[in-house]
Amino acid sequence: MNFIKKYALGFIISFLIPVSIVAISYFRLGIYPTSDLTILTSDGFGQLVNFYSGFNNALHGEQSLLYTWSGSLGLNFISLMSYYINSIFSFLVYFFDNVHMPDAMYIIFLTKIGAMGASFWVYARNSYKLPEWANLILSTCYALLSFTIAYSIFLMWMDALIYLPLILLGIQRLMDKKKMSLLFVSYFLLFISNYYIAFMVGVFSFLYYFIRLFTDSKRYKSSILSYLLTSILAGGASMVIILPSVIDLKSNGEKVDSITSFFTKNVGPWDLIIKNMVGTYDTSKFGSGPFVYIGLLPLIFCIFYFVSKKITLKNKLLYGSLFLFLIISFYIETLNLFWQGFHSPNMFLFRFSFLFSTLVVIMAGYGMEKFEKKDFNLLVNIFLMVGGLFLAAVILSNKKRYDYITSKTLIVTFALLFVYVILFALKDSDKKGAKFIPYILLAIVCYEVSFNTHQLFLGINNEWGYISRKNYVKPYKKIDKLVEKTKMDNDGFYRLENLNPVTRTDSFNHNYSGVTMFSSIRNRHSSQYMNTLGFRSPGTNLTIAYDNNTLLMDSLLGIKYNIAKNNPQKFGFKKIQSNGEYSLYENEYSMPLGIITDKDIYKKENNSNQTTLIKHLSGINDSIYQFTDVKEVERKNMQIREEGAFTYFSEEINNEAQVITWEVNVPAQTQAYLTLDVGLMDGLGQGVAEVSVNGGRKESSSLMETGKFYNLGHYNKETKVKVTVFFRGQPVVRVVRPSVALLKTNEFQKAIKEMKKKEVAFDVKGNHAQADMKLEKEQVVFTTIPYEEGWKATLDGKSVNIKPVQDSLIAVKVPKGQHTLRLTYYPKGFKLGVLLFVGCIVLFIFYVYWNKKKLLKISSEEFK
Repeated sequence: MNFIKKYALGFIISFLIPVSIVAISYFRLGIYPTSDLTILTSDGFGQLVNFYSGFNNALHGEQSLLYTWSGSLGLNFISLMSYYINSIFSFLVYFFDNVHMPDAMYIIFLTKIGAMGASFWVYARNSYKLPEWANLILSTCYALLSFTIAYSIFLMWMDALIYLPLILLGIQRLMDKKKMSLLFVSYFLLFISNYYIAFMVGVFSFLYYFIRLFTDSKRYKSSILSYLLTSILAGGASMVIILPSVIDLKSNGEKVDSITSFFTKNVGPWDLIIKNMVGTYDTSKFGSGPFVYIGLLPLIFCIFYFVSKKITLKNKLLYGSLFLFLIISFYIETLNLFWQGFHSPNMFLFRFSFLFSTLVVIMAGYGMEKFEKKDFNLLVNIFLMVGGLFLAAVILSNKKRYDYITSKTLIVTFALLFVYVILFALKDSDKKGAKFIPYILLAIVCYEVSFNTHQLFLGINNEWGYISRKNYVKPYKKIDKLVEKTKMDNDGFYRLENLNPVTRTDSFNHNYSGVTMFSSIRNRHSSQYMNTLGFRSPGTNLTIAYDNNTLLMDSLLGIKYNIAKNNPQKFGFKKIQSNGEYSLYENEYSMPLGIITDKDIYKKENNSNQTTLIKHLSGINDSIYQFTDVKEVERKNMQIREEGAFTYFSEEINNEAQVITWEVNVPAQTQAYLTLDVGLMDGLGQGVAEVSVNGGRKESSSLMETGKFYNLGHYNKETKVKVTVFFRGQPVVRVVRPSVALLKTNEFQKAIKEMKKKEVAFDVKGNHAQADMKLEKEQVVFTTIPYEEGWKATLDGKSVNIKPVQDSLIAVKVPKGQHTLRLTYYPKGFKLGVLLFVGCIVLFIFYVYWNKKKLLKISSEEFK
């Protein structure tokens, strides 16, 4: 009870202060639960809110925690969660429905912010001999360091900052008291939360341990074995999550980036000084400096640690070497990439910068611990030095690079430096009211970090824009009703795509199986194969887009439904329900997951494009497509040049749309597509194309990020069609010479009819898919399920091999007769990971027990 009374209040306050500051800062922007604005911005809107919704679906039993059918035809959900979702705080989403997921994310972020403050308070309370107000200053500064706020939308990164102080405290307890449990638990929670940031924290804590070891190697050398065993066992236990994730990354061809220069590009000499000023936000896109601010007082007392004569030179050199290594890492490209797993960040740079800030506040605690009244003059000199550096940076730095330094930032920074000097002068004086100075200091620090937090939130809002709730909720409700309609009408598996999606990850939110996805975790093999079939998945396959493909792929992939604001004018698609501006269209020609074919399905020539694949599967050799040229009618602000197979469209007036109108004769019973294929990925295919048909229906999309078949509609009668294309966003656009692909619907119907004779319907439940079939001879069951190494197949209960088509889609050889084919997915490495999880925990418990007995024996012998 006394323990609770002694520690509970400080712990609670350390949690509530940063939570209150962030909540107030958000409120000033108009963000709070149920408010019109949400915390969603950037990838938070495009990815996280939908992935959290997908996790919520899994928690409510609507999908498997091992495998999701929602994105990119199907995906390893363990791996996706390990990067985006895993956190003990993520389970809070269970108490929200998906329409209120922005509020869930708001609560999760504030909870994590509070946990950061509380965890550092625990570290400070057990590491320093400081008064409570000083511990609260340090914990508040730590929770609200600039990295946390500037990258606030990446909720999955925040857990590492919660566990980092506990890991460092665990290291100290292991070294000083031979107690290992805190380090084991903290490491384990870190590793399973987010392996990406965990790597950075793991390296940092490893360096921290050995630096602390060298401060008193004679005393601490006996702890080496315990540290290494505890770390290894915690890592081993976390393999239940990490092993499947790492295997998934490796099997999907992730490669390290090459080093192109010695120095990191676009890092300025004044970055670390200017970014320590209060309220400095440059950008979170390319060209940003490291976000290292953690408060003026931590910075001052960190410097005090290194200039005070009370600290041994040995310790200064040891901890200074870690500082030096981190500083060099910002400027040397190899080290910069090392911290980030040798992958260049796609914006949001220097993702390890929080380690620098953490080291600042840790050293500040030790500096504050040594500070006495007689050190006041030294402290004043440090304040003057810091102020002088800030002033020099403002005067001497490149004004263009550092144009984000505002007069408000300068005034607040220098005013606070002055106020802090005055307060420290009064703190230990004999004047009346001096006992209240520490609390005034805490209040001023709260103001400082509040100002910094608000300025960074303003910077995020100006750069990215916080999303209005209506942009999420309004379409959500309308789309979800139509999706629910499809679920009620179907017992079997089907796929659905939205032609007017809110984001590229909507399928996770509404829990339907689709094609489109945007994620760092993806099946690159299937995406590359889909790219050859006309679905755009460029470069490293971070995205795959359903847009601008054909009826052939709709049928093959089982796209049974389209949701669209306008009639898609696709042959075989019939409108069955509307809700607001959205309507649901059903495709009568959609196929199930499987089809019976022969061993020639493995030949490359039968997979070179969608036409060859459909011809092989249907067995029809008649031409499905005809191609016809387009005839120019008029153009505006455009020059045309043809070179080889390419056509170049160049604007005449800068920053105005290029417009061209073509005319094409479309035969009767034809689905027509304008082909705009960017060809090479060298930048000239960037830009947006808006296609208008006969002055009416418009279709707009990115040339590089979507397919090449722009739908011109279905025509029962021969029709002369006028197509107008607006090119925007690029002064010169290059495409393979435009033409019109004419899909003959009678040939299309024949092909699908033949394919349906050989269809195999799978019953899908979670991570299982099962189908019954009767074959007259040995054949191959080809499916549109993406292949991953975790898939296993059984035929009539006996294990059989899966031989994927083009290393992308599952196919299984099946002999003559009546059979049941069952496909089951467990992420590769998951079962071994479970064994390691159990084994390493048991071994750790045994080791702790053995170590305890050993210490008791030593203690009893010393007592004798």
